This record gives sequence, structure tokens and C-alpha cells, in this order.
Amino acid sequence: MLRIILLPVLALAGAAFAIVTVAAGSQPAPVAQPIADPARPPFATYIAGSGILEAMNRNVAIGAPLARLVLEVNVKVGDDVAAGAPLFKLDDRDTRAELAVRKTALGSAKARLERLKSAPRAEELPPAESRVAAAEAQLADFRNQVTLWESVADKRAVTVEDLQRRKFAVQAQEARLAEAKAALILLKAGSWKADIQVSEAEVAAAQALVDQTDTEIGRLVVRAPAKGKVLQVNIRAGEFAPAGALQSPLVLFGPLERVNLRVDVDENDAWRFQKGAAAFAFVRGNRELKTALQFEYVEPYVVPKRSLTGDSTERVDTRVMQAVYSFPSGALPVYVGQQMDVFIEVKNGAKP
Repeated sequence: MLRIILLPVLALAGAAFAIVTVAAGSQPAPVAQPIADPARPPFATYIAGSGILEAMNRNVAIGAPLARLVLEVNVKVGDDVAAGAPLFKLDDRDTRAELAVRKTALGSAKARLERLKSAPRAEELPPAESRVAAAEAQLADFRNQVTLWESVADKRAVTVEDLQRRKFAVQAQEARLAEAKAALILLKAGSWKADIQVSEAEVAAAQALVDQTDTEIGRLVVRAPAKGKVLQVNIRAGEFAPAGALQSPLVLFGPLERVNLRVDVDENDAWRFQKGAAAFAFVRGNRELKTALQFEYVEPYVVPKRSLTGDSTERVDTRVMQAVYSFPSGALPVYVGQQMDVFIEVKNGAKP
């Protein structure tokens, strides 16, 4: 009797529980309240877009010209630097050693050129003149001997062979005298012009090598391309700095007299965009913080969208036209790289 009553009661209780559970699960989930109220469009008709803050003339990714060890980093994040100020210095010890070698070679080339230009030295003339005088005296002695031998009355006392030998000695001495005189003339004439030109070319080549090494050393000190602020420093002294384009720049730099806002305008709205139209930007998280934007320029090349907003309806394959606006850097408490909501007025257009 108990089984007949209990089983139907349990079945009814299970069915009731299942109905209550299904009914509770089918209720719509409560909508989560936003952390901050979204910005309200200030225009009746408008184009909405997401903008990302960047420095004037875009953020500059500073890299290294050569792959080397970093000796010192001269700046830190947030520093305001002047144009040409050193940002970091690469290892230049081997280049400086090479510079010393090339400067020595330059000094040697200059010394050779100076020696050619200063020839002849005053000390070199007297010995050369003395050699000419000695050759003349020797020639006079040989000629005198030939005259004496030819003046002998008894030809039997003089052999033909001895007489010829003395005549040949005269000829040889005449040649030595001519050589001494030519050497003296050459010495007085100084260095040959072509030799001086060759030496000057050697000096110029040595100077070019020194200048090249100086330039190489100068390249190893990476400097600020313009006046601006250091936004990021991703290198430390003792680390190895690779050359070329990097995913994470060694130093991120940009001038911040004004802040640029790069706005992505969906390609479907590009035809509605007007360059002279008013535009406002709102800080995400506080719609009360807003500023009017000054139009700068439009990049006419439509690109794939890269800065995602997180909206569930956003398509990652969307292409966008990028319009650049600006506003004074102190107008809002914002930072480079931050996203903002932008509304651009559309005159004589339909609501989006």
C-alpha cells in the first residue's frame, strides 16, 4: 500500500522539479551594467570611429645602425630631449682602435708629401756640388796625363796600349762628371710634379679612411632625430642591440607639442567622410572628458583594420580609411597608444 502511494508522489515531485529547473534556465541572462557609460554622439548625423593616439608625425621607432653591444643608455622614459641628443651608445672600441691605425697612416702619408715638397734640403746641395768639383778635378788630371804622354818626343818610350788606356779613362771620367752634374741639376729642380701628385692622392685616400671611421664612430651614438619625448626604452646597457626593423623598437620616440589621433573610418562610411567636418574625441571610461579635434590629413590608401575595439560585432577583415586629427597635448589626461571614441559630423547625410 505504501509503495502504491509513494511512487506516484515521488514521480510528481521529480516532474515538478524538472519543470521549475527548465523554467529558471530559460530566463534571459541579466544584462551586465557597463563599467562606464558610453559616449553620446554630439551630432545628429555622424560617423563613429575608433582612434589611437600617437605623437606628431607618428611614433618614431629608433633602431641601431649596426648589431652591437650597448655600452650606455643616456635617456629614460618620459625624458624631453632636444634634436641630436644622444639616446644610447653602441660598443665602439674596435672602431676607435681602427681610427688610431688610420690616423697613423695619414700622418705617414703627410710626412712623405712634406718631404717631397721641401726637397731639396739646403744640406743636400754642398755634397752634390763637391762631387761635381771632384769629378772635374779628376777629369783635368786624366786629360793632363794624356797630354803628357802625347808630348813625349820618343814614341818608343810610350806604348800605344798605355796611351789608349789613359784616353779611355778620360772618357769614363767625362761620363762620371756628366752624371754628377745631372744629379746636381735634378737635386736643385726638387721633386717631380707627378710624384707630388701621387703623394697628395695617398694623403687624400688616408684622410678619407679617417673620415669614414669617424663617421662610423658617430653612427654608433644613436641620437634623437628631432625635439620630443622618450615614450619607451626597451634596451639596457650590456644588452645586445640587433640591427634592422624590430617588432619592439629599442627606443620609441615622438614629439608631443600636439597629439595626433589616427581614426579608423570604416570603408562603408568612407564616402560619407568630409574633411572639413567637425569632430570630437571622448576618453574611454569617462564620457565627460572630451575635446574638439583639428583635422590634419587623410591617408588615401585604405588598409586592413588593425586596432580592434573589442566590440562583438566587429569584423577583423574590415578595411578602413585612416583620418588623422590632432589636439593640444595638455587638453586631456591621455597617453600615446590610448584608444578614444571619435564622432565625425556628417552634414546633409542620413543617420548611420
